[in-house]
Amino acid sequence: MERDEIRNGQCRCARVSFRLRGAPIVTMACHCTGCQRMTASAFSLSVLYPSENFEVVQGEPVIGGLHGATRHFFCAHCKSWLFTRPEGMDEFINVRTTMLDDAADFAPFIETWTREKLPWASTPAPYSFETLPPMELYPELVAQFAKRRGLF
Repeated sequence: MERDEIRNGQCRCARVSFRLRGAPIVTMACHCTGCQRMTASAFSLSVLYPSENFEVVQGEPVIGGLHGATRHFFCAHCKSWLFTRPEGMDEFINVRTTMLDDAADFAPFIETWTREKLPWASTPAPYSFETLPPMELYPELVAQFAKRRGLF
């Protein structure tokens, strides 16, 4: 993906739209029961970007989910889960992959919280973790993701 590449996304009713610039940091699938309940699915899909590469271009997302330190943003009208601002990590934004116009380009590279996954749920992610990856592994995972993306 080129540095100047632009990705667009929107909620289901198109009242909220957003834009991403540049390359993603990593793609993920989360199997935690919280994500299962918020998506009404087996896992949530997301792509991590630097916050400075994200902008809402239309509408006003509202906070939903548990309303805690990790802030989950939704469309107030259709209730689509759009993105998350992880607790203590304001420099990053975790965008729900399926809200992107080109979601098929973002297969999960890592999967997290597999100890809570439904026994029949699977993803093509090459890296799996029972909870979250240890912080010291992130630089290597990000480097491997960038290397792999360069092959496509």
